[in-house]
Amino acid sequence: MIKAILFDIDGTLVDSVDIHAMAWQEALRKFGFDADFQAVRSQIGKGGDKLVPEFVPQDQLASIHEKLSDFRGDLFKRKYMSRIRPLSCVPELMQRVTDQGLRIALASSAKKDELRAYVKLLGIEQFIHEETSNDDVEESKPAPDIFSAALAKLKTISADEAIVIGDTPYDAIAARDAGMRCIGVLTGGWTKGQLLEAGCFTVYRSVAELFATFEQSVLAPQQQDQAA
Repeated sequence: MIKAILFDIDGTLVDSVDIHAMAWQEALRKFGFDADFQAVRSQIGKGGDKLVPEFVPQDQLASIHEKLSDFRGDLFKRKYMSRIRPLSCVPELMQRVTDQGLRIALASSAKKDELRAYVKLLGIEQFIHEETSNDDVEESKPAPDIFSAALAKLKTISADEAIVIGDTPYDAIAARDAGMRCIGVLTGGWTKGQLLEAGCFTVYRSVAELFATFEQSVLAPQQQDQAA
């Protein structure tokens, strides 16, 4: 039986993928690296530890990584964060999940202060039992660390009792390697085929569609009873 839902945030709960890509592209350009927008966008969902090496040559990485990441963080908060908007029906889905007695954890590659801003923007603080950010782990997605850390904070819940909801192949890979199943949503810009190939067991257009069809989803009590 499912006892917990682990939510990714960027691209899953908030419409932020393009915004993050623009911020990273501007930061990379500031340090002399002209990166294609779509190439940067395809890396969103990873943390800076995995994204930066895709665009900065290995021999320059050690000297520039921290400065570039810090600049991006400041730039994002100053110029880009205010452009992010919530996706539809996030509080409604979390209320439905909570009413069913499931626990909710946020598991994001965002920095802790960004995570808090998202929670406030979405108005979901009352639903969150645990949360992890990139401050809690050594490696970001597609490494499983963030989901494993969130599961550990939930304490008594095992991997097969938790489901991840995310928007990228990196979420699916990280969930799999943490021993969990992953529901994909298309709001991050990846295709259904790409998400299924990465390991999602089902895909919805959005969390709004999952909310609208909740009674027919794997999360509904009657569906779990049938599976059992």
